[in-house]
Amino acid sequence: MNIYEFLPIRLLVEAAYTVVTGISDILEPLAGGFSAALAVIVLTVLVRAVLIPVGVSQVRAGITRKRLAPKIKELQTKYKKQPELMQQKLMELYKEENASPFAGCLPVLAQTPVLMAVYGLFINATIGGHANELLGHTLFGLPLNTSFVRLLGAGDLTGTAITVYLILVVLIAVVAGFSRHLLTPATPETPTAPPTKTGADAPAMPDLSGVMKTLSFMPFLTAIFALFVPLAAALYLATTTTWTLGERLVLNRLLGANDPQPEQSSATRG
Repeated sequence: MNIYEFLPIRLLVEAAYTVVTGISDILEPLAGGFSAALAVIVLTVLVRAVLIPVGVSQVRAGITRKRLAPKIKELQTKYKKQPELMQQKLMELYKEENASPFAGCLPVLAQTPVLMAVYGLFINATIGGHANELLGHTLFGLPLNTSFVRLLGAGDLTGTAITVYLILVVLIAVVAGFSRHLLTPATPETPTAPPTKTGADAPAMPDLSGVMKTLSFMPFLTAIFALFVPLAAALYLATTTTWTLGERLVLNRLLGANDPQPEQSSATRG
């Protein structure tokens, strides 16, 4: 079954198609053949602007985790020999502070449907029962529906293609290098409880250290992924990665994410 025939996804692709073609038509008198590529970038910016509240909640959650770090460390030390009880106490602490250890995953999950829609725009011959007009658009002569890997496999790589993809991949990788520390939530490692069960069904606190470490490398994996998706989707990835860094720098400044927390200040004075 073609996933793009699934009704919610099909409607999402049709909506994205309407937006991209509309923006492309507006930009065409000024941008000419670059109008569709610019439309994808504009769509990305619009989507990320809508997702700013998600970024705000993520930064605030990071501030909360930073503030809770001394308490978490204290619980880990206190209940080191009682991992099940420690997990329960950690869950209670997060609940009391209205915080979530999964907050770092939200922006990635929120963007997934949009990336899927942009991908679908440039692989489907028909959308909404009509011929897909976007398939005829190019960027510097490169079809927006092709990929680096496809060009490589067909032996159609040109100097222009190599240059365009090199710029996109290097841009994503460089931005990833700057953003990795900003995007890595400070989540203390949580020892895993032994498999034996006790009489009480205590809630388990998942060990998210591995997940968060993986998420911190996601921008670098995005650079590789950009070589396999249509050029339009690679433009989306480069734009959203760059936006993420800029957004985080601004939000960290506005929300005081880099300011010392009360517990840390008092500990320093002590």
